[in-house]
Amino acid sequence: MAQKKQTEAVQEQAQAQAQTVTIDGKEYPLDQLSESARQQVVNLRVTDQEIQQLQQRLAIAQTARTAYSNELKAELDKLEAATS
Repeated sequence: MAQKKQTEAVQEQAQAQAQTVTIDGKEYPLDQLSESARQQVVNLRVTDQEIQQLQQRLAIAQTARTAYSNELKAELDKLEAATS
């Protein structure tokens, strides 16, 4: 059991060392960045996720707006047909 945990720990460490981040087309190993730089990478990732969520919400709102506009046009067409 202890051997398994040690093996897992070594594998996790190897994965952490193999992780990189690409900034302006250049790859940087995460384990060689300062703590401050690693925190900024985390901040960027969180911000990118937030932007993606906001873009999805915007797409939903735009779809709803189009549907409302189409429904309004249909109602106005009915009104015009009734008054003609």
